[in-house]
Amino acid sequence: MDQKRMILAVVLMIAILFGWQTLVRPYLPQPPQAQTTTTETAPRPQIPGSSGTVGVTPEDAGRAPVAPPHEGPRIPISAPLVDGSINLTGGRLDDLVLRDYRETIDPTSPQVRVLESQASPEPYYVQFGWSAAPGVTVKLPDSATVWQAEGSKLSNTDPVTLSWNNGEGLTFRIELTIDDNYMFGVKQSVQNAGTTPVALYPWSRISRDYTPVTSGYYILHEGPIGVVDGRLQEVTYAKMKSQGEGKGGLAYTATAPGGWFGITDKYWLVALVPDQQEQVSTFFRHLTTDGHDGYQVSYVAADAQTIAPGAQATSASRVFAGAKVVKLLDHYESVDHIPSFDKAVDFGWFYFLTKPMFYALDFLNGLLGNFGLAILAFTLCVKLLFFPLANRSYRSMSKMKLLAPKIQAMRERLKDDPGKQQSEMMAIYRAEKVNPASGCLPLVIQIPVFFSLYKDIFVTIEMRQAPFYGWIHDLSAQDPTNIFNLFGLLPFDPTVYQSFLHLGIWPLIMGATMFLQQKLNPPPPDPVQARMFQFMPLIFMFMLARFPAGLVIYWSWNNTLTVAQQWFIMRRTRLGKPKAART
Repeated sequence: MDQKRMILAVVLMIAILFGWQTLVRPYLPQPPQAQTTTTETAPRPQIPGSSGTVGVTPEDAGRAPVAPPHEGPRIPISAPLVDGSINLTGGRLDDLVLRDYRETIDPTSPQVRVLESQASPEPYYVQFGWSAAPGVTVKLPDSATVWQAEGSKLSNTDPVTLSWNNGEGLTFRIELTIDDNYMFGVKQSVQNAGTTPVALYPWSRISRDYTPVTSGYYILHEGPIGVVDGRLQEVTYAKMKSQGEGKGGLAYTATAPGGWFGITDKYWLVALVPDQQEQVSTFFRHLTTDGHDGYQVSYVAADAQTIAPGAQATSASRVFAGAKVVKLLDHYESVDHIPSFDKAVDFGWFYFLTKPMFYALDFLNGLLGNFGLAILAFTLCVKLLFFPLANRSYRSMSKMKLLAPKIQAMRERLKDDPGKQQSEMMAIYRAEKVNPASGCLPLVIQIPVFFSLYKDIFVTIEMRQAPFYGWIHDLSAQDPTNIFNLFGLLPFDPTVYQSFLHLGIWPLIMGATMFLQQKLNPPPPDPVQARMFQFMPLIFMFMLARFPAGLVIYWSWNNTLTVAQQWFIMRRTRLGKPKAART
């Protein structure tokens, strides 16, 4: 009874978890999305302090309202993995597309765009600048400044330097480079040809002037993120608004050396990486301008740089803008010493299990050339790894199934004496060397593997649009077939009427394998529990129908291997029936 209660509790917890996510969460009220337009009817305020009329504190450098859009001359970006351009007006990095990724599995669909200009419906860009120390009046570059470019294009072999002279003896420069992947190098410098020293704070900022549509899953973080003083910081868009109320929009701030900070989407990341030895102040802000929501992640040097006459001050940093490829993030972490950079991929609380599992799948994919086959091979490896433990469990369950008639007869005989029932049942188990709790072992093993695999399929870009065979063209998406329109023969989509009316071929296969597995297990002695367990395959079939196809394939294959193993053990157990079953 304890075993059955435990299994029932675990099954019900999983059912509640997935049932909430699948059947309830989509109908909850969602926060309103910001409306954006391609034109501005009124100019927005300038960045405080950027005009140079007054000095600002380091905190003010991260408190910039959205500037009015300025389109002007551009410098093209052409690197192995990205294309785009730099806006010389404001010196913004605001146009970037990824060559290797498209919006959908259609090879003619648009390439994924990571950064967009302020004139677009969804502005998303990176800026660099300087702020003057309090009490210092100096003319600084701002969002309307038109920079001069040295270099015709930015590539992995050709740097570009932007320069601007303020006419008062200061020359500002931004030297940009890009590697073979998604990492930009940024070197900000100020040359003082004047007669008085100037104290300035260099800063960098990511601005997202709209509220993006997220995947809506609580198991995945999307929004401002960073590693500050060795600790991961995550703030959702909703919390940015609530935590910033009454604080000028400031939702998070900290001062520490190095680290990294940015805004993450499910598969894409834009992040600022300061010099790891430099003390910097980090700011996460929510701003509202002309009814538009905006989100900024910025950092500013904690200490001002004083540039003496005839001297020059520099500040080096980097910007990552691209796909969250796990091995690439690991490379930057180990080679460039960016702390915990791989945590931009939301591997979750079971990081210690999820990430090694991903590497195992990635290795098998390299051998087999297909992530679907890698999932099948990985499942087989897990089965072989736990084969002795599972064998012991299934052997005990097989004996329990053979003992079921004997135990049922005993229950009928002692139905008025529950205490005697329990003691005699335990005596039978001891005589036959059966452990009733051993049946929980396969489920206990499967649950962490299931959740970790779900994470890997759901959050890693390597699984995005990874095909299998037949009708599965994307393992990270749900099975596209649906029994409710006869697998496409009827020209309508049932999910338009009810979202749960989606049941593909692989979920049906999973339900069938789960039903067969259930038939091989001993039924619960309680008739109510037995009836509930009979509905479990049907419930799970509908719940997992909208989950990634790769996860459903894993579950189906795992059930198939379990059925084969249990059938083999039961066949051997029948050849030597326990004594109680023969009497």
